[in-house]
Amino acid sequence: MTKTAQDILQMIESEGIEIIDLKFVDLFGMWQHCSFHKSLIDEDVFTEGAAFDGSSIRGWKGIQASDMAMVPDPNTAWIDPFMETPTLSMICSIIEPRTGEPYDRDPRSIAAKALEYLKSSGIGDTAFCGPEPEFFVFDDVKYGQDESSGYYEVDSVEAIWNSTRDEAGGNLGHKIGYKRGYFPVGPSDTLQDIRTEMLLTMAKCGVDVEKHHHEVATAGQCELGMKFAELITAADNVQTYKYVVKNVAKKYGKTATFMPKPVFNDNGSGMHTHISLWKEGEPLFFGDNYADLSQTALHFIGGLLKHAPAVLAFTNPSVNSYKRLVPGFEAPVTLAYSEGNRSASLRIPLTGSNPKAKRMEFRCPDATANPYLAFSAIMLAGLDGIKNQIDPGESLDVDIYELSPEELGKLRSTPASLEGALNALKEDNEFLTASGAFTADFIDNYIAYKMENEVDPLRLRPHPFEYVLYYDA
Repeated sequence: MTKTAQDILQMIESEGIEIIDLKFVDLFGMWQHCSFHKSLIDEDVFTEGAAFDGSSIRGWKGIQASDMAMVPDPNTAWIDPFMETPTLSMICSIIEPRTGEPYDRDPRSIAAKALEYLKSSGIGDTAFCGPEPEFFVFDDVKYGQDESSGYYEVDSVEAIWNSTRDEAGGNLGHKIGYKRGYFPVGPSDTLQDIRTEMLLTMAKCGVDVEKHHHEVATAGQCELGMKFAELITAADNVQTYKYVVKNVAKKYGKTATFMPKPVFNDNGSGMHTHISLWKEGEPLFFGDNYADLSQTALHFIGGLLKHAPAVLAFTNPSVNSYKRLVPGFEAPVTLAYSEGNRSASLRIPLTGSNPKAKRMEFRCPDATANPYLAFSAIMLAGLDGIKNQIDPGESLDVDIYELSPEELGKLRSTPASLEGALNALKEDNEFLTASGAFTADFIDNYIAYKMENEVDPLRLRPHPFEYVLYYDA
């Protein structure tokens, strides 16, 4: 049910709230926050915002124009379960205080503009997203060197040992075998209680939750399931998911990481993203073509496959992302679509005859992504396909991992590095700027910041550990 500013003010009084914590997402998916005494929160804050220094946020304002304002969304309010003093949390969008207009480098505002473009296109009015962030839970995280890659990351041997040893001390009798982490019961699965607490805490924070389980990788890889939601709400939920997971892990004396590939030679962590378009309460992707898809859905697939290299600059935005995007680890690198096929980058789930369940799953993304930018880019690439009737070609209904080098050589692949994705975005971004959501200034600034702070330092220093873990958002 939609909440108003007055609802929040009444909640502050009835719940004995002392502190209001306002959160917003920066350019790279990290939550920033400032905590206000309840006396500073009135109805005007929900329209004019609360002031802060934008020059101290990476990639945003210069010091000469640093005054900005964050405007809380009443619908995102929840009582923070990790604070001793009663604290109300709300997620904000950013405005320019001089004009009252949304800030064009604010990811949440960009997502709102992307949705307005969807509505104005006449194609649809709602985009549903169902993200599936995966993560690892480690007992210890230590510096170590992965000789195969030449730079520092989590020490794989130490991580595996500390994530699987018996609590009584050192007994590896119940150690999960290599790539056998999917669904084992205890005592092999030692994280049941932690995941349950994470899931139930997310529910207390307003996220519609579904399930939890151990994932494929050996060293404490996990996934919590949450229900699909409209695009901005889904992105809000991803941010809440990360916040809860990391804080619950800390409570248990452990460390949770969304780093895509923290353990060498084992499965990485992705954020498979399901998406569907609707109009006037009716789904647009169900039809009588391949895999019960509509022609609209096929054109959406055509657009996403065409623009995927550029989209990956937002869905896979870290140096470490491209250590996960290698064949053989359920992280598809071949740009193809297929029904029920997890080796394809774009999978059509088997959903039966229910039109409302018909969707597609983009399997490339990982959770270092800023979800507002990632989901918007995916949607806009698909919309470009619909507008221009882009043919996706034939489906690829084989185990792509078993294809020969000659066969693979005939297929398009994802970029091999962050630099490759950024270069693709530099060359192919009209599908984003045409919406008015992503501006040329935003894209140029994003590429420049990434190149200067992540890609270029790798050339200068052979072992920059901080750049590997930096965007564990």
